[in-house]
Amino acid sequence: MDTMDTVVVGAGVIGLACAYQLSQAGREVMVLEQHSAIGTETSARSSEVIHAGLYYPTGSLKARACVAGKSMLYQFCREHGVPHRQVGKLIVASDKTQLAQLHALKRQGDNNSAGDLRILSAREAQRLEPELRCAGAIYSPTTGIIDSHSLMLALEAALENNGGELVLASRVSRVEASTSYCQLVMADGGWLQT
Repeated sequence: MDTMDTVVVGAGVIGLACAYQLSQAGREVMVLEQHSAIGTETSARSSEVIHAGLYYPTGSLKARACVAGKSMLYQFCREHGVPHRQVGKLIVASDKTQLAQLHALKRQGDNNSAGDLRILSAREAQRLEPELRCAGAIYSPTTGIIDSHSLMLALEAALENNGGELVLASRVSRVEASTSYCQLVMADGGWLQT
């Protein structure tokens, strides 16, 4: 039986990001992935949008994590050469009955510190997107797009540069925990203890 300081199960974008942060903090980290490649489940179906943080309830963990995470993600992308663009986005009111909702969403986004949101008239929005027909819009300049597979590869490389390890084709079948240790039972019958 092998012993490891920290084990992360799953090599999608969240697992790799958690493992990378743990390795940055000086932890010995191993990532176990049941498939033969990283990011083949939920992460493979990502919309590849870097969200600004408008939609979550103000003060919620989701809102705080989205806003802080967005800044950290842009910085990581710059430092590690991950393809991304801060393209911005328009959130539109398709008719005048939706303008009150649009203004409420902008207030919520401002309360969440979502980043320099602006209400645009229909004409201002059409200057940005000539084919758009709307009654008004919110412009969110900090929304972006990212190549999620390149992000996962960069996270994997950064983890390994910090001494972390990725083990593919290693499915955890169950976890046995006590107050002093945790054992991961692998599908092949092997054990790993943390």
